[in-house]
Amino acid sequence: MSKFDEKASEAVVDYAESVPTSNEHPAPNKLHRGLKARHIQTIAIGGTIGTGLFLASGKTISTAGPAGALIAYVLIGLLVYCVIMSLGEMAAYIPVPGGFNVYASRFVEPSLGFCVGWVYWANWAVGVAVELTGISLVMQYWITSVNGVVWAVISLAILMAINVFSVKGYGEAEYWFSLVKVLTCIAFIIVGILVDAGVAGDDHIGVRNWQIEGAPFNGGFLGVFQVFITAAFAFNGTEIVGITAGESENPKKAVPKAIKQVFWRILFFYVVSILVIGLVLPYNDPSLLNESSKIATSPFTLVFNRAGAPWADDLINAIILITVLSAGNSGLYSSSRTLMALAEQGHAPKIFTKVNNRGVPLASILGTSAVGCLAFLTSLFSSGQVFNCKLIVLSADFCTSINPPFVRLTNLTSVAGLITWIIIAITHIRFRKAFVAQGRNLSILPYVAPFFPFADWFVIIVSTIVTLGQGYRSFLDPIDPVNIVSAYIGIISALVFYVGHKISTRKSFVPLLEADFDSGRLTPQEEALSVDRDELEAEGKIGARKIFWKVLSALA
Repeated sequence: MSKFDEKASEAVVDYAESVPTSNEHPAPNKLHRGLKARHIQTIAIGGTIGTGLFLASGKTISTAGPAGALIAYVLIGLLVYCVIMSLGEMAAYIPVPGGFNVYASRFVEPSLGFCVGWVYWANWAVGVAVELTGISLVMQYWITSVNGVVWAVISLAILMAINVFSVKGYGEAEYWFSLVKVLTCIAFIIVGILVDAGVAGDDHIGVRNWQIEGAPFNGGFLGVFQVFITAAFAFNGTEIVGITAGESENPKKAVPKAIKQVFWRILFFYVVSILVIGLVLPYNDPSLLNESSKIATSPFTLVFNRAGAPWADDLINAIILITVLSAGNSGLYSSSRTLMALAEQGHAPKIFTKVNNRGVPLASILGTSAVGCLAFLTSLFSSGQVFNCKLIVLSADFCTSINPPFVRLTNLTSVAGLITWIIIAITHIRFRKAFVAQGRNLSILPYVAPFFPFADWFVIIVSTIVTLGQGYRSFLDPIDPVNIVSAYIGIISALVFYVGHKISTRKSFVPLLEADFDSGRLTPQEEALSVDRDELEAEGKIGARKIFWKVLSALA
């Protein structure tokens, strides 16, 4: 080691010893960098694996057939990979709270940042209310004598406690939520393969269900396209990794690692699980076609039952309860951070910029939770009439059959994920162009997204097609203008946000040479502390404890 390196190392150690860690006395009005790499990876997983896999996967197979569903999920999976690669490049270099809405304002124009920020906040804020209502429905599977509003109140209190305590508390909760879901998927895949091979159950199935007339492609192109839309909604949530970068201990290391590992795990769980379902259950199985909200119709329950597990109903219902809590947890976190970022940009009241002494944006959490109180309307109406989905677990992504007066509210947010992906891709194109135009070398980026700009254009084109096509059924006979407006109110609202802000501010596009690449980046001292904490943590976990955490991290 050279003398220069020795002095640099001594300086890092001296500084690390003199400055408190992120767990001690966070700076006023500054978020606490308490999320570790394993937290960020599992948060991305937890934000994606949910009701789309545990319940909606059966419906997708019955709609498009086993091969059609596989193709749709693989293509959307590739699209999502392109999105998180682009977002990861920006988030690893500039790990600011709020993520993509800040980048859109900084590298494209303020109106675009205003638009994506409020659309994304509305998506997750309303999603929290929907998840709370879903919890009351899940609990009614076991206990019918208690009013659903009681479960909603208890669940909201739990979610607020997790998020208000500290960002590390949120990360730990999501870590364990995600671990349960991952273990469930692994067990399901193993059991499904055994059932298909005839080792479990009493029938050797093999590829018999793929040879049924009408399989493997049911419904032709429109069937696959319909599942294409459902798959896009199912993958919604992966982009949360861009928001967590603002509270990561070491974003330069954690964000690229999450991008490289999390995507393949998510794609594996979805694709392999759908493959197993398509092998074990025929696409025309009445249970898959059943649109009721019973746990017994979940493909996971059906496969476990075929393996001779009579307790499958209770198990899957418990897993779905955890899934809904996880979705609500992620929704409250991401929406509160987005609201805080909007306030810091002047797009929301300044009170939402307040951060308490634990580094938590309490005002933003309370403001978002107030929207979650919409779930309390279940005390006045039946849960099925307030958020009447054909799936027992309610999510803004899948609530396509909600009855008035909330149908427009949910449709407002149903395409928020797709709109967000489009804006992320547009922002990344401008980010890279401005970066090069200012004479900066790509080698200084912690992570460089490959396939630029083709990956971004792929996201823009495919997401636009899906966004515009998601309401095609409203144009089929009988045509109802109300249904048409309801299907596209999300797009209309996004345009209103954008055009309204554009007209009121009259701000133009940010010139490439004026794009800000410095605000929000970690200082050399903060980077030194991040590396030092990582090394201390690695050295502190020895023996059985080290093996334990490595196994959990590998699974999750």
